[in-house]
Amino acid sequence: MKAPRVPEISVVVPVHNERGNAGPLAREIDSVLRRFGMEYEVLFINDGSTDGTLEELQETLADVPRLRILDLEGNFGEAAALTAGFQAARGRIVMTLDGDGQNDPAELRKLWERFVEGYKVVSGWRQQRKEGFWLRVLPSRVANWLIARVTRVPLHDNGCGLKIYRAEVAKRLQLPRGFNRFLPAILGVRAEEVAEVPVRDRSRQHGTSHYGFSRTFVVMRDLLAMPFLLSHPKLFEPVWLAVVLVAGAVSLALLASARWGATAVALAFATVASSIWWNLRRFNRAQREGVFRVRREFTRLGAAMLGERPRHRVGER
Repeated sequence: MKAPRVPEISVVVPVHNERGNAGPLAREIDSVLRRFGMEYEVLFINDGSTDGTLEELQETLADVPRLRILDLEGNFGEAAALTAGFQAARGRIVMTLDGDGQNDPAELRKLWERFVEGYKVVSGWRQQRKEGFWLRVLPSRVANWLIARVTRVPLHDNGCGLKIYRAEVAKRLQLPRGFNRFLPAILGVRAEEVAEVPVRDRSRQHGTSHYGFSRTFVVMRDLLAMPFLLSHPKLFEPVWLAVVLVAGAVSLALLASARWGATAVALAFATVASSIWWNLRRFNRAQREGVFRVRREFTRLGAAMLGERPRHRVGER
């Protein structure tokens, strides 16, 4: 019997509670990739779903022979699920889509046409968004504007799940919770190495969105640390810890002298410094310890119980 060929393309799709979307999406991706004329694999990362998403994907194995399902031990978040997929991907090219079905797999062809021009990353830019303007679209635009200014990678839609990466770029980091919002800039790519392609946005057919207005504030909080994460995160972690301690001491001294205005300013600065240090700390810890654990992998050939190995982490650094 011939050994299975190593795929050239790996499609990575993180899913959490996407029953009704996951199975049809896997079939759509398979149909699109068949027309590429290249060896490929489709990886769905089950991030602690409790609604039957895993069972739906297992049923889909009969229809999509190139499907691999990584079942994580719990709900680690989208960033960790993407990291799991990046590290498990066998192809030299990694494509990603969101698991809710709003990204149209047919649009991968448009991204591919730009990717082969030599870019390290190509990202989708969703047009005519099928979501509420005030609670989803406007906050997204504000967040994307801020991310572009801070990272100097001028994308309009960092949150679009449709992306193509060179595998060596996608595998560079372990992404802590929430840091997928800064892809691809957080991977260290320069502006001239990234292209953006307008893509169609579709309406969600099943379930509800996992994101809301509050995400904008989380992005702004995490964005404060981005300049230091993109340069020397190990160096800046102790530096910002020292800043936090000094700012805390100054705040206490001002409070003791009843200088209320100055105390408020010092406390605000200490809060910002604490946020920067906290994000640097969890980013560095993620690189040391990993951000996910895989319990099992399902393929058409059966299941491998990966979680039985003590302290096993795919992509552990």
